[in-house]
Amino acid sequence: MIEDFHNRGIYVIGRVTTFKDSIITEKHPDWGFTLDDGSLWKNAQDEAFMNPFLKEVQDYDLKIAKLAAQAGFDEIQFDYVRFAEGFETFGDTLDYSKGEFENNTEMDEGEKRVAAITGFVQRAREELQKYDVPISIDVFGYALQVRHAEGIGQDFDKMANQTDVISAMIYPSHWGSGSFDLDKPDLQPYELVKRYLDEEQEVLGALDHPPLSRPWIQDFTASWIGEGNWMEYDADAVQAQIDAIYDQGQNEYLIWNANSEYSTGVDY
Repeated sequence: MIEDFHNRGIYVIGRVTTFKDSIITEKHPDWGFTLDDGSLWKNAQDEAFMNPFLKEVQDYDLKIAKLAAQAGFDEIQFDYVRFAEGFETFGDTLDYSKGEFENNTEMDEGEKRVAAITGFVQRAREELQKYDVPISIDVFGYALQVRHAEGIGQDFDKMANQTDVISAMIYPSHWGSGSFDLDKPDLQPYELVKRYLDEEQEVLGALDHPPLSRPWIQDFTASWIGEGNWMEYDADAVQAQIDAIYDQGQNEYLIWNANSEYSTGVDY
C-alpha cells in the first residue's frame, strides 16, 4: 500500500496515538492508571491512557514507531504525547508508578510530568534517527501560550526543541473569547491562524533546534460552542486558514475532519 502511495507521489505519515490506548491497557492494566477498586481509569469518552512514566510503555510506542519506519512510512507522527486532560485535578486519586521520578523530592508533580513527556520525545528522536525517518509531534495550541502546561506534561519549547516537525492544533473553534485579542475566534479563521503563527514563529525562532511548523487546521463546523460563536466551515473558511499560513511564509499544514470529509472548491 505504501509503495502504491509513493508511486502516486504521496508523502505518507504514520500517526501513533501515543499515550491514549484503550486496547493495550486492557491487556496490560498495570500500564495504565487504576482506581481504588483496581479498575482501569477512563475518561468521559471511555478512553484509557497509558502511564508515560513507565519505560515499558515508552518502549511499546517506540516499537510501533520503528515497525512503521521499517514498513516504509516517510515520517512518524506522535499524537497524544501527553497525560490526560485535567490530570492535575484528579491524578492524585489514581494509583500509578512515577518510574524514575518516584522518589524524586526535588521536582514537583507537574515538573515530573513535563520531564517524562519531554524525555519520551527525545528518546523517539534519538532512536528513530538510524531509520532515517523524521518525527513529528502533535500539541495543543494553548501549549504555546501557556508554554509550560504541567497538567498534561507539555512544555512547548522543550518538546519543540526535540522534534523535527511540530503540529499545533490551532482550530479556531478551540480558542476562547479574547484569545489573540479576538472576541469570537471561530468567526475569524484568517486572523486566528495569522496571529497564532506570529507568536509561534517568535518562540520557535529562539530555539537551538527549531522544528518545521506544520499546524492542524479546521475543516469541521463547531456548532457546540454556542449560538453566535460559530459559523459553517466551508471552502471559504478553510481557504482563509490556508491563506493565512502562506501569508506568514509557511507552506505546510494538516487538516482535521473526524469523518475525513473535506471541503471541495479549496485551493489546497
